[in-house]
Amino acid sequence: MNESLIRTRVADGVGEVQLDRPAALNALGPSMIRDIHAALERWRDDPEVTAVLVTSNSERAFCAGGDVKPVRDAILAGHGADVVRDYFAAEYRLDELVATYPKPYLSLIDGVTMGGGLGISVHGAVRVVTENAGFAMPETAIGFVPDIGSSHFLPRLRGTTARCDAVGMYLAVTGTRIGAGDAVAVGLATHFVPSARVDDLADRIRTGRWQDALDEYVGPAPESDLERRVPDIEAVFGDGTVLDMLARLDDPEKAGVDAEWAAQTRATLRAVSPTSVWTTAELMRRGAESTLAECFARELDVAVHISAVPDFVEGVRAVLVDKDHAPTWSPATIEDVDPADVAALFGD
Repeated sequence: MNESLIRTRVADGVGEVQLDRPAALNALGPSMIRDIHAALERWRDDPEVTAVLVTSNSERAFCAGGDVKPVRDAILAGHGADVVRDYFAAEYRLDELVATYPKPYLSLIDGVTMGGGLGISVHGAVRVVTENAGFAMPETAIGFVPDIGSSHFLPRLRGTTARCDAVGMYLAVTGTRIGAGDAVAVGLATHFVPSARVDDLADRIRTGRWQDALDEYVGPAPESDLERRVPDIEAVFGDGTVLDMLARLDDPEKAGVDAEWAAQTRATLRAVSPTSVWTTAELMRRGAESTLAECFARELDVAVHISAVPDFVEGVRAVLVDKDHAPTWSPATIEDVDPADVAALFGD
């Protein structure tokens, strides 16, 4: 294996990428993105490689997302636009490569998986989760937007009703974390394996017989709390503007939703960046009618524009730098956001 923030090897037809930045919960820095991309490109046309396996060398996380603190530093230093575009363009190229990879691409997810961690897993063919897995797109909490192709896959989550796009909207604007059973229920994950067996599963996959390994180790997923909440989510997030959604949360009896859940959800929406909430809602609406390539291109443009808005620097400070979780947003409330400012982030 190569000494790096990732480790790679090929054995028995399986090319393995192991994320190896445990102290940072495998947050994806530029060198990791570059090295993963290079490995996948190298194996794409290699006849000796018949499948790709992605694992983690962290006991707590598969991948906690993109490492955006250096991006914030670049913005504060006055040269953010180029750094932002270069970083996110490289990340999205990697995600698109995963989405279009011509060989089976398997991820073993046994811990926290947020943001960029979904980008290098959800777009692949096989996403195995354990009970330790937790998924979230928490970008509105740092003044950013859900990206990595999420404006394509979140509006298309598998659901039990025709309105599963409401679940994607809910997850996107609130940043709510969901568990393994939830991820399987909506299609973010494809298989469940208990954490006590995941190392054995990995070893079996490394023998090259990955389908047999799945058949042997996969079990029933835990029940999904998210799936039980779908009627409430649809009633609130199924249509309308962000203000319409808030109005329903303010009057749960009229909306016909659970009052306790409505209060918790309203508090979450009030805590995250108002500009990000509006922008995310529009990104999801546009993504529902776009190809994956179109979504990546739009997300990149919006990422460059919204990172120049003060909320991004402030949000990263509050959550990832000072960690006081007390951001000062500008504008301060969802009602104060000017729709024209949101349109400008899309170049309208």
